[in-house]
Amino acid sequence: MPESPYEFTAGNTPDAPRSDLPDLLTALAADLRAVEYTLDGVATLLGESAYTALNRDQTIPALLAAERAVRRDEAANALAAVVRLWLLAEPQPKETLDAALPGLRAEGLLALGLVEPVPGTALLAAKADLRPYGWDANEDGSGGAELWVASDLAAHQQEGVLRHDHVLGIGQASTTLVQTTFRRHTGRALDLGTGCGIQAFHLLHHCEHVTATDISERALAFTRFNILLNAQALSVDPDRLADRVSMRLGSLLEPVAGEEFGLVVSNPPFVITPRSAGEDSSEQFTYRDGGLPGDGIVAALVAELPAVLAPGGTAQMLGNWEVAGGTAWQERPQAWVGSGVDAWFIQRELVSPEEYAETWLRDASEGRDKDHYRDAYAAYLADFASRNVAGIGFGMVLLRRPASPGQAFHRFEEITYPIEQPIGPHLGAALERQDWLAANRIEDAHLLVADDVTEERHQRPGAEHPGVILLRQGAGLRRTNLLSTELAGFVSACDGDLTAGQIAGALEALLGGEETFDAGTFRGGLLAEAANLVRDGFLIPAME
Repeated sequence: MPESPYEFTAGNTPDAPRSDLPDLLTALAADLRAVEYTLDGVATLLGESAYTALNRDQTIPALLAAERAVRRDEAANALAAVVRLWLLAEPQPKETLDAALPGLRAEGLLALGLVEPVPGTALLAAKADLRPYGWDANEDGSGGAELWVASDLAAHQQEGVLRHDHVLGIGQASTTLVQTTFRRHTGRALDLGTGCGIQAFHLLHHCEHVTATDISERALAFTRFNILLNAQALSVDPDRLADRVSMRLGSLLEPVAGEEFGLVVSNPPFVITPRSAGEDSSEQFTYRDGGLPGDGIVAALVAELPAVLAPGGTAQMLGNWEVAGGTAWQERPQAWVGSGVDAWFIQRELVSPEEYAETWLRDASEGRDKDHYRDAYAAYLADFASRNVAGIGFGMVLLRRPASPGQAFHRFEEITYPIEQPIGPHLGAALERQDWLAANRIEDAHLLVADDVTEERHQRPGAEHPGVILLRQGAGLRRTNLLSTELAGFVSACDGDLTAGQIAGALEALLGGEETFDAGTFRGGLLAEAANLVRDGFLIPAME
């Protein structure tokens, strides 16, 4: 594949860790491994309570726990020093880091741009965050990984407002997208808006080649550093990086125009931020602000992503959308979806303009200056009011380019209760059921009740029949379905022996004695409801 004019290969970007010093990267990985700077190692050092608090960005319990660990066992000194330096942003003496990381030493940390001297002291402070990250192996032992991820220091690790080209670390949105993506082997995948590279790490475990794009040079520099630091775990040859990874500098789909991918994932800068006249891009937070008014960046991606999907390819992303007063939440997203594209939106949350402003002002530590906070808060509310925005939705978006022309499905639903995580495998299974329904006649199917499905019946004391019959899913999207008596009877007969048509026929014969009974309407309605139960995973086709 010829090199793209957008290709990013720089190993020494200002104010970012260096990735052009392979011997130092190798030494760093070896030292971190030796000191057991892993998720399990840190959790063991700190203990469950302090480790949980640290995941809430509360550092004091972790500081105290690290001190206790060292008092109990001097062998914990090395790991405690590394934890203090990066996770707790506590400057450390050069001699302490030399002892903790003997292969790299403090000199190597300085050369890589991971630490910097504290003026007027003999201490070194973290210049970037570097923390363990990973995921468990599959049941067969394959697919797991232990990695280290560098990013900019978070708001709780430094003073002042975040820099506008801040490179976000492992946040809630990025892990949500990880859990939402359904994993299948793909030749070419695209991580659009890669940030520090979290999505790319996962893609490298099930895709042959990953293209990672971002509008920020610093973000791509962090991604390049992280991939090369974890080259062994990601099955990447540092001397042949282009064989598996391409990094592109540019906006949205511009760096990959004319290319096609089997899978696209994106945690784009979807935050809706007030724009001011004459505002320069350097005044925006590149990790979250897309630079377009309102929800324009999500609208643009929904409309344009299908153009880079290979036949049968899917795109999964997170996003915000505005909900105008007096309208349904799905009205705007529906208008973004093109014809011939499968689209599935799941709204997970709906907040007021005030709640939205508070969330993102807090995110960038903009509350530390009272006057700035007041002005910024007012700007958010004025911006939303100018478009009659009554609420802002957040959720998951799945798009697919059908492998062959046909009637596309569009689905818009609100699910605000807790769902199973990771949800990705269940979304993939739902697409497979959708395809099965498109290719098969429901009346010819032998159906089974899914293993996670239970039935509830509620009736008033003394009543002859239940007033409410519910089917509940224990897994996946954990839906609840209200059943009629006839549909409940249909489901109870789905043991794989009879076809759906035969069961419908039996119920038709049982209930069809009245003159007003319309057999055709009854049968068609019952089979349509059965198809919906298959679509939602309550019923599944029996294996032939």
